Amino acid sequence: MKLHYFPSPAATNTLGTEELRAQFLVTELFQPGQITAHYTDLDRMIVGAAMPTSAPLGLPSAKETGTSFFLERREIGVLNIGGPGVVRVGGAQHALAPLDCLYLGLGEREVAFENGSAGQAEFYFISTPAHAKYPTVHATRAQAEVQELGDPALANRRRICRYIHQKGIPSCQLVMGFTEFEAGSVWNTMPPHTHSRRTEIYMYFDLGSQIVVHLMGQPQATRHLIVRDGEVVLSPAWSIHAGAGTGNYRFCWAMGGDNQVFHDMDPAPLAQLR
Repeated sequence: MKLHYFPSPAATNTLGTEELRAQFLVTELFQPGQITAHYTDLDRMIVGAAMPTSAPLGLPSAKETGTSFFLERREIGVLNIGGPGVVRVGGAQHALAPLDCLYLGLGEREVAFENGSAGQAEFYFISTPAHAKYPTVHATRAQAEVQELGDPALANRRRICRYIHQKGIPSCQLVMGFTEFEAGSVWNTMPPHTHSRRTEIYMYFDLGSQIVVHLMGQPQATRHLIVRDGEVVLSPAWSIHAGAGTGNYRFCWAMGGDNQVFHDMDPAPLAQLR
């Protein structure tokens, strides 16, 4: 498991392109036949992926968590962005179709990811520390809370699909879902915001060969990252998180921190951006 320690806003402004990418962008996360995971010092969130092929893949036990098994003191949200797959939790089996979500609470010792019979399952996961146990819940795309936003004239017509949140799947602190764009719309989270009480992590997918220009940094000192399919942006609480693609796309968003209020954010008006 790779560790990520993050620079201050002032130090971030001194970084060159490759240094900035190394600090805030996770690449090569999805590897056939492997589980990969990255431990961050941003609210102690762990981001990872599992791409099972012929054999199941179990959640790793890592020194970084300081526990005897992965979910001993953690919870986890899983989003399947590939073909059909299965997640086994103890003696239970959960068949995840594309864009299905699975929440697993504290204390689940035996967790394994398996490929389905059609296509390649690609499981993306986010884990946060947990203080109490909530039940395992499988939610299909049709069960997500959906909000339509944006204006085609502003190239930001989008659909927010919420899975793990205050009115959906309950959790200790994890909030998770995904956003998708209509054809011709490319802008996400613009005008942007920060939220000093929570970390947010973006994973861009269904980009194909297109790219996203992701904007980050303080509103008065923005930086940018070129992001490709399946790559992850780690966003500290002081950073905006917005972007525009060269085509429409989806991204999975996840948050952890002091509260679970989706709309708890500090606006960064366009006039303030530099």
